Amino acid sequence: MIEMTIDSIRVNMVNYQRVVILKEKEAERYLPIWIGPAEADAIRIKLQGVTVPRPLTHDLLQSVINSLGGTVSSIIVSDLKNDTFYAKIILNVDSGVIEIDSRPSDALALAVREEVPIYAEEAVLDKAGILLDKEAGKPILREREAGKAEGKGKEISEEELKKMSAFYDFINTLDLDDFDKRKS
Repeated sequence: MIEMTIDSIRVNMVNYQRVVILKEKEAERYLPIWIGPAEADAIRIKLQGVTVPRPLTHDLLQSVINSLGGTVSSIIVSDLKNDTFYAKIILNVDSGVIEIDSRPSDALALAVREEVPIYAEEAVLDKAGILLDKEAGKPILREREAGKAEGKGKEISEEELKKMSAFYDFINTLDLDDFDKRKS
């Protein structure tokens, strides 16, 4: 597992879809994940320190977990199947550990509230992680071939690359000129 941080939340100006950009904590690889507008707002509100008069859904989830004696220890972006990301919320409850299936957007909204580590499985980063060309500010999309040449990654099938083409088309529509600048 690779530790990640939330780099930014972006909006595609063509279709107004939101994407949360996770960044490897110790490297320069990014993981973009599509999320809904409500979840994007829930993450953004907490990251910006905005106070809301009543608890949002993720605040409620945090309160329920804490009231029942549980603690969130981390979240994991655990899988990517058919262009759908999967996540797990890792809870410590009654001296045991429980993994809860979650959408990544909900897990991330909870993670920023609990201030817990965010991880991604290496296989997910192999499939959907991107590097940026520092000069052009555009994604380097053939990272997988470089990883295979160095013996770092598993080979991605041609069928899987075709499934990911819509994902890459979406990434190419984002304005990445200020990608490495943190937004508040």
